Amino acid sequence: MSGSTAYLAEGPHVGIRLFSHEDGPEFTARVRESKALHQPWLFPPGTAAAYTSYAGRLIDDPSKAGFFVCEKDGGGIAGFININNIVEGAFLCGALGYGAFAHAAGRGLMSEGLDLVVRYAFDTLGLHRLEINVQPDNTASIALARRCGFRLEGYSPDFLFIDGAWRDHERWAITADMIRT
Repeated sequence: MSGSTAYLAEGPHVGIRLFSHEDGPEFTARVRESKALHQPWLFPPGTAAAYTSYAGRLIDDPSKAGFFVCEKDGGGIAGFININNIVEGAFLCGALGYGAFAHAAGRGLMSEGLDLVVRYAFDTLGLHRLEINVQPDNTASIALARRCGFRLEGYSPDFLFIDGAWRDHERWAITADMIRT
């Protein structure tokens, strides 16, 4: 594992930790290995320069937080989850984006990691609401949102500019009171 071994939270199989600049070589190698899994939905940075810029925004911008989902057995990066557009005050909300890497896909690691990030966002960051915007044909991403307790709230035409076109998205959300027992 390139970055810090200190996890912010741990489950049985994964731990989550913050992005670091030192993780660039592993991250970009995993991105290149996972191109067929990610596209046409996701285009994470696959070069050192692109990673430096991407990680810098997640590390330095207080309206963002970037997390790695790491396998506890060996510590390798299984995927990533970002909270973007964090708004404080009366809103207390953030927008989630995520991606698994090919070697970890279909093994339940991202479900465990997303649960950890959601709890961290509510308990440590003090957020009340998290949203996920997903292209309607991205069945794997929708299944992950559903498994982790997000509810479908709406449909947003022409929501994000991805791969040269404005793409429609479904809006999924979860609030802190939905997971607290």
